Amino acid sequence: MSRAFGIVNSAGNHIWVDGMNDYRPIGAFSFLGRYRVIDFPISNMTNSGIDHIHVYVRRKPRSLVEHMGTGRHYNLNSKRGKLLTLFTEFSSDNDVYNTDIAAYLNNLECIEDAPYPYVILAPSYMVYSENFSTLLQNHIDSGADITLLYHTVDTAKEEFLSCNILTLNKQKGVLSIEHNNGNAKNRNIFMDTYVMKKELFLELIAKARKLSSVYTLAQIVNFECGELDVRGVSHHGYFASITDFKSFYHANTELINAKAAASLFDNNWPIYTRTNDSCPTQYFETASVKNSVVSNGCLIEGTVENSVIGRGCIVKKGAVVKNSVILPGASIGKNITVENYVIDKNADIRHVTSLTGSPDAPGYIKRGDTI
Repeated sequence: MSRAFGIVNSAGNHIWVDGMNDYRPIGAFSFLGRYRVIDFPISNMTNSGIDHIHVYVRRKPRSLVEHMGTGRHYNLNSKRGKLLTLFTEFSSDNDVYNTDIAAYLNNLECIEDAPYPYVILAPSYMVYSENFSTLLQNHIDSGADITLLYHTVDTAKEEFLSCNILTLNKQKGVLSIEHNNGNAKNRNIFMDTYVMKKELFLELIAKARKLSSVYTLAQIVNFECGELDVRGVSHHGYFASITDFKSFYHANTELINAKAAASLFDNNWPIYTRTNDSCPTQYFETASVKNSVVSNGCLIEGTVENSVIGRGCIVKKGAVVKNSVILPGASIGKNITVENYVIDKNADIRHVTSLTGSPDAPGYIKRGDTI
C-alpha cells in the first residue's frame, strides 16, 4: 500500500486547445487512437501502487467521467481503491479567480480525509511515464519539503510557451518557478508534478487563500521557495505538454515513430484505458497503409500515411489521409484528400475534394460536423 494519495489536476486558465476544448476537457482528448490523455497520469499512479486518486474537473465533465467510470479498468484495487471525481464550483464569472487553489478549497474535506501522509499531484494535460513510488522515496530520502518534477528541453523558444520553468541551483534546489517567456532555448520545463506531505499541502492552500484570491499552487510554492527546501528531480523519456492545438497534433504524430513510442510505452508499465469489444480493423484490397497507427473497428479502403486513425473510422476507396489525426468514428469519403488535419470525433467528410493544412498550422474539423 502506498504512503501517498494522488491528485490529477485540471488544466489552468491559461491553457486552451482551440476547437477541441469546446466539447471536453483535455484529459478526455483521444490520444494515439485508443487512449485518452487522462489515462497516462492515472496509470502512472496505479502502476506506482497509488490506489486513492482524486481527479479534478472544471468544465464539460461528461466525456471524462464516462471514460473513467469507477476506475476498474485502471487496475485499482476493488476493496480499498478509490477514484474520486471532484468538481470545481466556479466562484466567479472572472476565470482569474477559478484557480487550482479554489478547487482544493471547494473539496477540502476530501483532502483532509485521505488517510495518507503524502500527496502526489500530477497534471491531466501532460503525457509521460514516471514511477511515482521511486519519486516519493527519493523525496523522503532527500529530506526536502517539496519535490518538483521537470524535463529539460532545448526547444523552449518555440514550444512549451504555456508552461512554467524551474530555475535551479547546482544542488538541484529550486530557486524559482516562472512562466516560460520563450527567451531561451534550453529550459527546465516544470511538469506540474509535486510531492509533499499532506500537512504541508493543506498549509500551502490556507496560506495561498490568505495571501491572494488569485494565487495558484505554483505561485504559492514559488513564494515559499526561500523558506522551504524545494528540490527538482529530472524526468527522462518521452514528454509532451498539450496546451494548445498545435501541441496536441504534434504529440500524436510524433509517437508514430517507433523510437519515440518506445521511450513512452513499456511492457512492464502498462497504460490502462477503457476498451471495447469492436472487431479488428478490416483492410480491403484497395487499401494502402504506411507508417501509421490504426485502431480497431476501422474500415480502410483508401491510402493512409503517417497518420493516427481512431477507433471505428472509415477511409473509403480513393481517399488519401496523410500526416493527420482522425478521431474515433470519423469518416473520409471517396476520393477525398486529407493532409495535416485533425478530424474530430464522428465528423463526416463527404462534400469536399481536399482538406490541406501544414505541419505548423494543422487544420481542424469540429466534432460531428458534415462537410
